[in-house]
Amino acid sequence: MFGEEIGFEKSLNFSTFSGDEADYIPLMTPEDEQELSTEKIPEELPILPIRNTVLFPGVVIPISAGRDKSIKLINNAYNSTRTIGVIAQKDGSIEDPKPEDLYQVGTVARIIRMFKMPDGNVTIIIQGKKRFEVSEWIATEPYLKAKVIGREEVLPKKQSQRFKVLIDSIKETAIKIIQESPNLPSEAAFAVKNIESETFLVNFISSNLNINIEQKQALLEEVELSKRANMVLKHLINEMQMLEMKNQIQNKVKTEFDQQQREYFLYQQMKTIQEELGGVTTEKEIEEFKARAKKKKWNEEVAKHFEKEIAKLQRANPQMPEYSIQRNYIELMLDLPWGEISKDNFDLKRARRILDRDHYGLNKVKDRIIEYLAVLKLKGDLKAPILCFYGPPGVGKTSLGRSIAEALGRKYARISLGGLRDEAEIRGHRKTYIGAMPGRIIQNLKKVGYDNPVFVLDEIDKLSFGMQGDPSSAMLEVLDPEQNKEFYDNYLELGYDLSKVLFIATANDLTTIQPALRDRMEIIEINGYTLEEKYEIAQRHLIPKQLKEHGLTKDDLRLTKSVIEKMIDSYTRESGVRNLEKTIAKLVRNIARKKAEQQPYDVRMNWETVREILGPTRYDRDMAEDNTVAGVVTGLAWTPVGGDILFIESTIYPGSGKLTVTGNLGEVMKESAIIALAWIKANAHTFSIDSRIFSKFDIHIHVPEGATPKDGPSAGVTMLTALTSLLTQRKVKKNIAMTGEITLRGKVLPVGGIKEKILAAKRSGITDIILCKDNQKDIAEIEPEYIEGIRFHYVSRMGEVLDIALTDELVDEPVDFQAMMESMEVSKALSLST
Repeated sequence: MFGEEIGFEKSLNFSTFSGDEADYIPLMTPEDEQELSTEKIPEELPILPIRNTVLFPGVVIPISAGRDKSIKLINNAYNSTRTIGVIAQKDGSIEDPKPEDLYQVGTVARIIRMFKMPDGNVTIIIQGKKRFEVSEWIATEPYLKAKVIGREEVLPKKQSQRFKVLIDSIKETAIKIIQESPNLPSEAAFAVKNIESETFLVNFISSNLNINIEQKQALLEEVELSKRANMVLKHLINEMQMLEMKNQIQNKVKTEFDQQQREYFLYQQMKTIQEELGGVTTEKEIEEFKARAKKKKWNEEVAKHFEKEIAKLQRANPQMPEYSIQRNYIELMLDLPWGEISKDNFDLKRARRILDRDHYGLNKVKDRIIEYLAVLKLKGDLKAPILCFYGPPGVGKTSLGRSIAEALGRKYARISLGGLRDEAEIRGHRKTYIGAMPGRIIQNLKKVGYDNPVFVLDEIDKLSFGMQGDPSSAMLEVLDPEQNKEFYDNYLELGYDLSKVLFIATANDLTTIQPALRDRMEIIEINGYTLEEKYEIAQRHLIPKQLKEHGLTKDDLRLTKSVIEKMIDSYTRESGVRNLEKTIAKLVRNIARKKAEQQPYDVRMNWETVREILGPTRYDRDMAEDNTVAGVVTGLAWTPVGGDILFIESTIYPGSGKLTVTGNLGEVMKESAIIALAWIKANAHTFSIDSRIFSKFDIHIHVPEGATPKDGPSAGVTMLTALTSLLTQRKVKKNIAMTGEITLRGKVLPVGGIKEKILAAKRSGITDIILCKDNQKDIAEIEPEYIEGIRFHYVSRMGEVLDIALTDELVDEPVDFQAMMESMEVSKALSLST
């Protein structure tokens, strides 16, 4: 800035030209130029470093000096020859420059005038005379001094037409820049127009160009005037283009501002017309917002935030997009319940009746809801638990939430989380973004209008992870009773109390739920239904529902218990009742069509008629009863959609003792087969198995339905039984199934999913089940009616499994391994002799 130490220059470039500075710009004549070119320069010169500018021959500039060395140099020179050497610094930030910090080419200058400032600084006005180059530095104290060599100007030919055109272009462009720029005075154009000397014109414009020091120094070091003129013209053209672009931008902004003023004027007129017509104006709308705010039960923090936001709305221009964004935000704040609580109904008997009316069975779940109501009734306030109904599809997890809402007398809200992969769906978007919305939680609270609804988070195990964040992590704050009192939504920008909401999540598979999220929920398992329960559900709910949806009445279709049970047994094999409902819907559609076409049909349908409509049966009850083949055993499996049975098949053939396992199996299941075979080899003498079999035959184990991936240790006892049956050719008992993990020591270990497996076994006609003794506690938790007609055999050793599962009777066509091996030996001997 002005007043800094030596090196400061107040450049006379076109961007800062002023009328006062014009006093320091003499218009050189050709005679003056001739005098400068012939003037001799001393061999030695005191060197004055300057920064932020470059001095050109003939140009006059003011310099303000503040450093001691520079003040001494100026005083000595002013009192003697007044001639000094001026060189620009490479780096203007250096306070005490050394010779290596300066350029080698500078300008001889004459001090025209000197002024002493009150602060001790010295200001001088100097005029450049001639270029020079430093040949040797001879002193640094008390100031810089150097031996110099003059650099003569190389002028173009007098008759060069191209050079004349170049000079005219420089002059015209410089004048045009001065005229186009609003910051430059018109005197500058007059000064440029009246410069007669071509050399001085180029130097004068070079000195005043709005370019950096390196570029100015390059102009100074160029001794050929024609080349320097070309360089100057390029810089001028660039400056001209920048100025034109700047003016275009300013004109555009001015046009846009004028348009805003016009729109504002029109808006004021429109507002006046609306008032005359009795319409709603912005002021009236804001007053309505304030009136609604007075009725809200929000705390002081929210009230202050609302006042701040309503003030922003009042200041905003209604014609701007920001106004509608702010208005939508205000409306959201006013639409949210903010402490509005619906009254709970504590009639426990009524609640039980509603739950029993809508859902058959599920006694544990119903007892848990009644417990919640009882505690809430006694305490008056209860931090809502996060319940998670876990079970296969179609067992009524989602519909149970609606029944709970009706039993409590609360509003009902539901979100489907399946496939949701954007965190903003839970937490909302920042309201500054276009199209921003609050999260689904806040949206549903706004919809129901109360802070204590029953909120069903459907399919929480199917939350996805995408580029927009992890929604399951965002759910942690929603479902944590210690945190959800201040749930933060990005759009709302305020903490919102979710602690009074009764959250109910549903899931088919707990393994896919994030562990931290699962820890925050109370898991309530809902297992599949038995045949008897499915009949009751079909009779009470599914058939009346489908008749109503198809425009029929209960008098249009009547099915006997045996027909319904055969439908369930022959067309469905699932834990829930979804496929059963589809089967009933197909039957009802056929009746609706016949009734619409006025065709006769039997209201009391028998099984033959039902089977004709539904088509061939899909399942047979005797699917688990085949024991005529050795090495085929029925096992029990757990799947995310409920329990199921699976068959372990095995066969043996001449080979080299290799074991092959197929059927889309996981590593754990393959290892169970290896363990089972290893244990049988170790105990072959116990079962009278010829040990030569293991080296002369290959064994192949297969689990059908290869398209379905299967894994887990629970098929260990099943593979053991299949291999033992195969190697001993003993029959497996009819209608028996088993599940359990095995070890090399001969132990049987417990497994999970017992209830689902038991229901699957019962659906398939299994009458005997082998389990580990440690699974006996799981059977005790199952309702007696679920396990009626099934005998359980509890074991702890693998030998006990075989004693129970295998009979002493051989299969109908047993394989004679002894004869086969003797035949193989004979064939081998003949082959060797040949």
